[in-house]
Amino acid sequence: MRTTRVLTGITTSGTPHLGNYVGAIRPAIRASRAEDVDSFFFLADYHALIKVDDPARVARSRLEIAATWLACGLDPERVTFYRQSDIPEIPELTWYLTCVAAKGLLNRAHAYKAAVDRNAEAGEDADAGVTAGLYMYPVLMAADILAFNAHKVPVGRDQIQHIEMARDLGQRFNHLYGAAWRAAGGGGEPFVLPEVVIEENVATLPGLDGRKMSKSYDNTIPLFAEPATIRRLIASIVTDSSAADAPKDTSSNVFQIYQAFADADETAAMRRAYADGISWGEAKQALAERIESEVAPMRERYRELMARPDDIEAILHAGAARARALATPLLERLRRTVGLGSLLSAATSGGSAGARRALPGVKQYREDDGFRFKLVGGDGATLVTSVAFASPRECGQALARLRREGLAGVDRAQLAEADGIDADAVAAALAELAADEAARAQAKGAA
Repeated sequence: MRTTRVLTGITTSGTPHLGNYVGAIRPAIRASRAEDVDSFFFLADYHALIKVDDPARVARSRLEIAATWLACGLDPERVTFYRQSDIPEIPELTWYLTCVAAKGLLNRAHAYKAAVDRNAEAGEDADAGVTAGLYMYPVLMAADILAFNAHKVPVGRDQIQHIEMARDLGQRFNHLYGAAWRAAGGGGEPFVLPEVVIEENVATLPGLDGRKMSKSYDNTIPLFAEPATIRRLIASIVTDSSAADAPKDTSSNVFQIYQAFADADETAAMRRAYADGISWGEAKQALAERIESEVAPMRERYRELMARPDDIEAILHAGAARARALATPLLERLRRTVGLGSLLSAATSGGSAGARRALPGVKQYREDDGFRFKLVGGDGATLVTSVAFASPRECGQALARLRREGLAGVDRAQLAEADGIDADAVAAALAELAADEAARAQAKGAA
């Protein structure tokens, strides 16, 4: 079965509220459970630095947002869940894309144009208060996507332009460096051009005052607030002045929020109760009880996670290892593609009499049945391929034993077609790799 890689960025600022849960968190987690989807979720903490300059707030928000998504059911064994800042390949790729990005393209970015327009209205210099971070935001977002060659990126309509810009930058890079990429051993083009997935049917909850629930309007109900706080906030929801026993309007804010949490039978029953003249007090009590029935288990899980930040850290590190199993080999080849690889590769490509063949290499990668590694000789021939491991950690540990101890350190049951392995060729390749690493370390120390 062909899988589609879907990448979702998670903003790491603010306290999640019921509107975030209904409109973004819950549907994204449900979509991640599809069998034909390879879901990547990342905490966009580099992006947070554009708006927030309080280190304690940034750190706390990352913890709270990660705990929220995990408490709501995101399965880190099924999806790749990581912090943006744990992937060093992303800023490296951001620079490569910056070097092919047209300034005119970045000038048209909505966030930058909005800042310029505000300055013009205020009679300020066009770029007053505009940081390079805000200006370069679309390039960083493109790197987030292209580093993993995501096929689809779900966004709201206000983010469509950023996906289009990611496509533009990927296409520009492919055009400029496609031939060099293939000469470096890559197939096809360097980047898959992502498709935007517009979330047309995103549920929008009304807030306490009837406007869209939003932190900007200060009309939210925090997702994991205490039950008493949720009841108090629900009691403050604006309603009409219908008599207590008069039929109630199902277009009311109270009913709309109830419907977002209730199943079809519960919604139908509440609709009848509205027609029969339920009082607003009873309707609000029913709403509070229905929300509590869904939120209570998640709140308890959230509290457990917040009390064990080490567990969250371990989950994010494991997710970063899975993500880097894709990003690291991609960036290694991109480095050679743009001319920043080893000087030995430059000598080889230049046809020098002293040219040497390529070094052996190791690679970790993910397939449908799990995580694998392979050892490739300098001539490109595959010397060792592993069986599928359930986790990237197990795969990485087995590879580390192979590199450290050779075939003797690896359980033969962990190797595919173990009987056909050329032990001498494997030993030679590992020795060549070790020697190269030692030489690099010595050169670095000398510098």
